[in-house]
Amino acid sequence: MFSRTNDLNFIDLKPGTSVEGDEIKAYRSDLKASKYVYLIAGVHGDEVEGVFVLSKLFEWLKAQDDIEIPLVVIPVLNVDGYRAGTRVNSHGVDLNRNLPASSWTSEARDTKYYPGPEPLSEPENQFLDKLLNKFPPSFILTMHSWKPFINTNGDCKKAAELLARHNSYPIIEEIEGHPTPGSLGEYGPEKFQSPVLTMEFPVLSDEISLKDIWEENQVGLENLLSSDLLKV
Repeated sequence: MFSRTNDLNFIDLKPGTSVEGDEIKAYRSDLKASKYVYLIAGVHGDEVEGVFVLSKLFEWLKAQDDIEIPLVVIPVLNVDGYRAGTRVNSHGVDLNRNLPASSWTSEARDTKYYPGPEPLSEPENQFLDKLLNKFPPSFILTMHSWKPFINTNGDCKKAAELLARHNSYPIIEEIEGHPTPGSLGEYGPEKFQSPVLTMEFPVLSDEISLKDIWEENQVGLENLLSSDLLKV
């Protein structure tokens, strides 16, 4: 059994650059591998819930000495949108409709889903795609907020079931009436043969806080990353 003598270390990767020139930070664990587990938040800048949960999970990971999974962590992909509190980036593009999946379309159901002039037109996604190609994914966990559920794309049902046992979120394979052309959920399995598990957290309200959202997901996420399910 692999055992560390020190806490899990993360290496600062060369950052990306947003539309407005801000750094997009990313980190790789010091376990080198042919494939990596990705943890991503802040694809939509107004979804602070996922950013908070990933920040807490990242703190926990850095204190572990027995995690054997090679990881890439992107705490906030859409840094401009996060600063401005907008779903879209500074070009008004929904980054989760701008990836070069075969499903990409220039049509949008609403302005908030604007996919950009062409696939991969946005610097944030160009950075993400560069990372995915340099450090190929074996599993992608991306954190959003809308209403609580777990969306599976590819072979990740067991991971979803583990999380659901702790947070009681429903598991959904396809979101009825909500197509996602050009999304990471479609691009990951198609291009990299990597399953993509999307966690949709509840939105902040008078009844639920960021702390509440973390606490109802903490055990499940920590157990998932400590399990054998994500090992290559």
